[in-house]
Amino acid sequence: MTVQLIRRAAAAGAALALALSVSACSQNEHATEKAANSGFTPVTIEHAFGKAVIEKEPERVVTLGQGSAETAIALGKTPVGMESYPWGSDDTGYLPWIHEAVTKAGDKLPEQFQGATELDVEKIAELDPDVILAPWSGITPEQYKQLDAIAPTVAYPKQPWTIEWDQQITTIGKALGEEPESEELVQDIKKQFAEAKRPEYEGLTFSYIYNNGPGTLGVFYPDEQRVAMVSALGLKPDPVIETLKKDFDAPGTDSALIGLENADKLKNSDLIFTFYSDPASRKKIESQSVYSNIPAIKSGAVVAPEDQAFVTGSSIINPLTVPWALERYVPMIDEAVKKAKG
Repeated sequence: MTVQLIRRAAAAGAALALALSVSACSQNEHATEKAANSGFTPVTIEHAFGKAVIEKEPERVVTLGQGSAETAIALGKTPVGMESYPWGSDDTGYLPWIHEAVTKAGDKLPEQFQGATELDVEKIAELDPDVILAPWSGITPEQYKQLDAIAPTVAYPKQPWTIEWDQQITTIGKALGEEPESEELVQDIKKQFAEAKRPEYEGLTFSYIYNNGPGTLGVFYPDEQRVAMVSALGLKPDPVIETLKKDFDAPGTDSALIGLENADKLKNSDLIFTFYSDPASRKKIESQSVYSNIPAIKSGAVVAPEDQAFVTGSSIINPLTVPWALERYVPMIDEAVKKAKG
């Protein structure tokens, strides 16, 4: 009840004050009844920084990192706010699959805020969230403390940017009181992968690499989501990754940072997957002779998109990105497979 209404009630006399009191009690009883009938059971989710205790069904959801907004949308809980991702966004200012799904649902597009090292905590607080979902993110311990003071915050299980795609989906489902529905989403994604799987990929190995500029070279692990998407189509991660993981592990990246000087360790990968931020960056990286002489790259058996939206969409496994990415991905892989087979 606002201050203005209280003043009016006092001026109108005891009768009106009593009526307002009865009405307020009735509203509170209705809210209590609604909560009781929502079917939401309080949940506790353990993560790297402790526990997120969610006692009531979240209505105002905020997401950080990648992939969480998409799963929340698929579960019918369009976030009120999400971390912006300008690198892969189109001219709408949103990732295309998010804009498409939210618009189709007739919901309001989430407010976007800056993340990473410049995380806009004040903006998040203004959104008045019931829960903050960041299971695939890089939030720091300091940022977590700030976020958890605003609302229960679900961080990553152990290390930044490290969670398997199905675990991310079911974690979000648990937090939102939609765990059975999230399991259905996982099964639907597995079905889509099974239907897209190509028998001609069988027996071929690949490495998914990246660079941080000239002279650098990293290789993502099999459980990293972009690698898992390729594996689900029938290709097999080059077994050399197990050795690289022991010798060159880079914590918090889900990858081994091997350096360009060790590019020869990828000599048995039938295909190479990677990405570039733009044509100029690609030219600079491919001009390095050690890099261009990686056998799969030299033979053209490489899948290396430059389109920022596609690079993002093919790097995240969730209910919105998978159908969007697969129809674009498979033809590119087919071309690389032809070259790998000579």
